Formats: sequence, structure tokens, C-alpha cells
Amino acid sequence: MGFFWWWKCRDGPRTGNPRGPHGAGWAGPTTLLCVYGFCSMMRPIEPFLTEFLSGPDKNFTTGQLTRQVYPVVTYSNILLLVPVLLVTDWLRYKPVIVLQALCNLLSFLLLLLGPRGDTAWARGALFVSSLGSVADVAYISYIYSLVPPQRYQRVTGYVRGALLLGYAAGATLGQLLVSVFAVALRRLFAVSVASMAAALAVALFLPMPKRSLHEREMRGGSGADAVADAEEDPGCSVGPCRQAWARSRRAVRCAGRASQRLAADCVACYSSVAVAFFCVWFAAGRCGFYQVASYVQLLWLDQQPQHNFTAYNGAVDALATLSGSAASLAVGHISLDWALWGEVFLGGFTALISGALFLMNLTDNIWVSYVCYALFKALYMQLITVCTFQIAKSLRLERYALVFGLNRFLGTVLQTVLTGVVINTRSLRLTLSSQFLIYAAFFGVLALLFVVRGVYVVFHTKHSSQENQAERDNQLPEVTPRPF
Repeated sequence: MGFFWWWKCRDGPRTGNPRGPHGAGWAGPTTLLCVYGFCSMMRPIEPFLTEFLSGPDKNFTTGQLTRQVYPVVTYSNILLLVPVLLVTDWLRYKPVIVLQALCNLLSFLLLLLGPRGDTAWARGALFVSSLGSVADVAYISYIYSLVPPQRYQRVTGYVRGALLLGYAAGATLGQLLVSVFAVALRRLFAVSVASMAAALAVALFLPMPKRSLHEREMRGGSGADAVADAEEDPGCSVGPCRQAWARSRRAVRCAGRASQRLAADCVACYSSVAVAFFCVWFAAGRCGFYQVASYVQLLWLDQQPQHNFTAYNGAVDALATLSGSAASLAVGHISLDWALWGEVFLGGFTALISGALFLMNLTDNIWVSYVCYALFKALYMQLITVCTFQIAKSLRLERYALVFGLNRFLGTVLQTVLTGVVINTRSLRLTLSSQFLIYAAFFGVLALLFVVRGVYVVFHTKHSSQENQAERDNQLPEVTPRPF
């Protein structure tokens, strides 16, 4: 750890345009990142993963998947997120994106090659997958380090749209291979692995941003400061000893300054009430989405008829993802006073999400459940895009990964609590439909919070503007008529 701090401290000032790698524009890195996101998410096996694990290839029971295998993702996320968050900005995003691509590839290979019925092997594969998942904070933050703030809204739509298009392409391909060509599910794994290998290749070509969090702190002191540090120790008379002592003192100062800056940034980022509310939705909405997405295939497995039925999970996922992608791209071009109407927008559409999940709990018809999930996912993708660019517009360059990482950490903590209560509490033993009732209530509370907050902001802003107009009218000077 000391060597890490010294290595960062020894770097001298860097030159170049912080908004573009090696003076390049924003279009090239954005295109590469979109291609990477598309390839990394094109996984034909994803909509059929539960069916594969519960089928003859792996032979896991529904109870094992619900209570032993899938919860590993949530619990390992909370362990891995903080370390990844702390190194993402210091490593300047690209190495973490490469790590994400490697982990995604390795986790799928482990699931494919693992022994039949071995829950420990499956949990290990999902642990590796979690490391790739938490590294997504680098993917979110990377592009904001290369583009000017006025392009945040549009670029966010492009990047998230590429992710969703990749997932939709994978789901569509998987559905076609299963339903039309009767391809075995193991073959879908091979296609998924090939796509993620392509994503790894693209990640290696991403340009390295020139600025990172706490770069000024990491530069350390000047040469005169180093000499002064060495001279403070009278026993340090040999040249190498003087240099080692100076480096250690500078490393300690760098660590102290970085810690103070980190704490100050946290206070500054969340001191704005508007930003804090967007962060609340980002964390809570992400928690609810991944909780639903993790267990919806188990719900469909319980709802669908056992005979003479072809699962259309891939088609539904593709339709939902395409709708979400279109919504994300559309949001990038909507002209709306988000500071005024943002909370109302979030609250109203979150209420629709809650209603869709509530209907999924009530119905036993898988087709109704399919439609509700498609609506749920499309709305979530739209709203998370709104939150992302609204948060990014309000932050300085070096705070992106910090804030997105903290939001994700808070969402993971909330998801861990939700998983522990709903999934792993032995006394409850809730059915799958009852679990989705809790998720519907979760989004319902979130919708109520944002509707109340949004209505307050609208009325308060309108009232303040009317008062200011009245004051300006009262302060107008009286005009006396001139005599003819």
C-alpha cells in the first residue's frame, strides 16, 4: 500500500487536454465505449440462465437457486464495491473496465464448465461475476472524464442505449436459436463467451483519460519539500536514506490529503437537496430493479405450464430492453426543466412501475406477467438515465466515480437488507408472488416520496417566482407625466 501511494506521489504534473485523450475529441471514445457496452451485454444465455441451471445440465433445484446461489451476488457486491470504488478514479477507469471484461468472461466459463449440482462452484462463479458487476462504476464514470458537460445528457443516452441494445440483441438471438433452431442451451453459452471476448478486445483499445480523482493530491510536494522532509531527520545523512525518508513522508501526506478530500467531496456532493434526491432514486431504484431481475425467471418458471409450452423469456427480455433503449435515447433529446419537474417525472413513472409489479403478484397468467415485466424494465431504464445525467451535470469531473460508486454502494446495502429479510429469513419463507408484492410496495413508497417532493418543489418555485415578480413591480419608479 505504501508503494502504491509513493508511486502516485512521485508523478509529476501531467499536460494535455483533460477533456480528450491525446487531444482527441469525444466522439471516438464514446463510440468505442458504446461498442464495448454492446458486446459485453450481448449474452444469449442470460434470459435462459435459470432454465439452464435448473435443467439437466446443472440440476439445481429452485430452492437452491433462490436461497443458496443467487443471493451470493448481492452479498459479494457489498464486499467488493468499496475497494473497487476506491481504486477506480486513481487507476483512471480504463484498467477497471478491462478487469470487468475479464471477470464477465471468466464467470461464464466457470458456469459452463463447472460440475453438475455443485453449489459451491456456482457460488464461486457468481462471486467473480459480482466483481465484474461492481466494476460498472468505471463504465459509468469513464465517458464523463472525456466529454464536456453540455454533452452529458446526450452521451448518457448513447452509452446506456448501447448497453440495452446489446442485451436486446443477445436476448433476441437466444430466443431465435432456442425456438426456431432448437439449439441446446450450452451452445448459447459459447456465443455469450465469444461476445464477451470481443468486449475485452475493445476495452484494451479504450484511450486512457488524463485526469483522475485527487490528481493534485497524488502529485505530492516539490523537490524542495522532499529535501526538507529528509533534513528533519538528523540521522539520515546518506543519499538513498534521505530519498526513502522523503518518499515515506510524502506518502503519508498524500494519504492524509486524499482522505480529507474524499470526506469533503462526500459532503459537497450530497449537500444539494436536488442532487441528493436524484441519488436516492438512483440507489433505491437500482436496488429494486436488480432484486426483481434476479428472481423474475424463477417466477416465470413457477407460472408457465409444464407441458406443450415454449418459454419466451428471450423475446420478452428483448422487447423490454429495446423499449428501454428507445426510452433512454429519447430522454437524451427531451427538453424539460428537470430542476422543476424532475421529481414529479420520477414519482409518476415510479408509480407505474409499482403497479406493474403489483399486477405480476396478482396474476397466474405468464403472458400478463411478461407484459408487466416489459413495462417495468422499460420504465426503469428511462428513469435511471434521467438520474444519471442529472447527477453528472451537478458534479465536478473528479467526483463522478465517487458519487456513482457511493450511490451504488447504498443501493447494494439496501438490496442486501432486502435479500436478507425477503429471501433468507427462515421464519418468513415467502412465496415468489409474495416477494414481488414486497417489491411492488417498495417502489410504491419510492413513488409517493418523489411525488410529494416534486409537488412541493413545483409549488414552492412558482410561489417564489410570483413573489419576486410582485416585488419587482412594486419597486418600479413612478412616472410623472411631462407638461405639454
